[in-house]
Amino acid sequence: MTLNAEDLHGAAPATDWARLLRDADSRTLEILQLRRAAARRRGWLVARMLLLADVVGLALAYLIALLIFGGPDASGSASGRTELLLFLATLPVWAVAAKIYGLYDNDDERTDYSTADDLIGVFHLVTVGSWGLFVATSAFAVVSPESERLIAFWALAIALVTVSRAAARGFCRRRIHYLQNVLIVGAGDVGQFVARKLINHAEYGVNLVGFADAEPRPLSDDLAGVRVLGPPQDLPLLVRLFDVERVILAFSRESETAMLEFAESVKVLDVQVDIVPRLYETVGPNATIHTVEGLSLMGLPPVGPKRSSLAVKRGFDIVASAFGLVALLPVLGIIALAVKLDSRGPVLYRNDRVGRGGVPFRLLKFRTMGIEHCRGPGYGGDSAEAEFERLMADPERMREFELTFKLQSDPRVTRVGDFLRRTSLDELPQLFNVLRGQMSLVGPRPVPVADMEAIEKQAEATIARSTHKAPTLLAVKPGITGYWQINGRSSLDFADRVRLDTAYVTSWSLRLDCLILARTIRVLLSRSGAY
Repeated sequence: MTLNAEDLHGAAPATDWARLLRDADSRTLEILQLRRAAARRRGWLVARMLLLADVVGLALAYLIALLIFGGPDASGSASGRTELLLFLATLPVWAVAAKIYGLYDNDDERTDYSTADDLIGVFHLVTVGSWGLFVATSAFAVVSPESERLIAFWALAIALVTVSRAAARGFCRRRIHYLQNVLIVGAGDVGQFVARKLINHAEYGVNLVGFADAEPRPLSDDLAGVRVLGPPQDLPLLVRLFDVERVILAFSRESETAMLEFAESVKVLDVQVDIVPRLYETVGPNATIHTVEGLSLMGLPPVGPKRSSLAVKRGFDIVASAFGLVALLPVLGIIALAVKLDSRGPVLYRNDRVGRGGVPFRLLKFRTMGIEHCRGPGYGGDSAEAEFERLMADPERMREFELTFKLQSDPRVTRVGDFLRRTSLDELPQLFNVLRGQMSLVGPRPVPVADMEAIEKQAEATIARSTHKAPTLLAVKPGITGYWQINGRSSLDFADRVRLDTAYVTSWSLRLDCLILARTIRVLLSRSGAY
């Protein structure tokens, strides 16, 4: 049984928990033994479900390819039964290869790991496995699979293994064993920042049991339900008492030597330990760890892409946006009709945004507000500005708008507009902006020209608080989706958006773009953080 902070809060002070644990030492040891026997609960559950998903995906790919192209003909070197038995015999080899690729280990170690992160590994595994199997069987004249069927199996296996893995993770996330009890060491600004991230992302499967800090800062209002459980010196006891599976070291007033001792003390209890780096503002998603004579160093890539990478990125944008516009033409037509029938006015809303190098461009969106409430030339005019000022007269709305530049409950939004915003379908016309070269599929969010002055003031304040000189976000093309959109969407405040967009610019790569696009699909389906 796992205890939580609310069960003990008020019953006994934090300093008494060590005594409670020692009094029940025999029971605690029994729990710990059971814990170790089951290994990490999330890891145990997810790894087995992913193994099943891989077997199902490969088997379905083989059967579908067989149904489409048929089995070996009568002149083949082996019968259909022999080929089937050979395929079944290779399934354990596929599983071992997936283990070598690390495709079963990441969910337990990383809170934000998803099937999108598996794409490259699955592609590489299926490609090497398929053609390796073809070469081996052909060399030993065991079977001679037709090239068409092999290519079909290869393509189907990549798709079906990926889909099966997504379904397996979806199944696991609905199970209680997927939850990880997490304890944060350090209740300062950084520790509370991490806590808010964990609380706002239910998909991480994290149960925040509390903080460990001897001199905590007062907790913010949105963390009122979280408790400071005790000092870091009691960390091993707190881990055992609350069945903690992950400890996050997020700065503390303790010395570095003490923090090192705390980390070592919980690692022996089969606990995942995460460390927030000291200069975390400079660390983007492409930071790497390498060693020099056994000393671990964190590597930060140079800022900005090379010309060759920009050319590839532009080529991908052209092909993807053109294909998307053709494929989504019926959807665009239905949305346009719905907007027109729902309220009077034009279907599209054009707004001046700041592009790369500060050059303004006209961004396209489906109109989501009544025409009389749309701000900007050619729309609501003075009446729209008056309505905006009326809304900003409410201190709560003013505070929300200053943080996010959006309102979660906006009375100006139409019924169809509300649906379009929550599904992000209102942004589909931006594919035309991508095709014209004004935007990219992935990049920082385009800034409205009218809000540029206010945004620059917030940006200066945000950057001034950080430990580095952040590069301007106008150095690259803005994007339809981006790094902050897959990490919270509209629920993030402006400071977080600047930090995440800056991390994207400083860590740009084609692989990161592909990862963001893949994760965008998952975020859109979840509809969390959108309004």
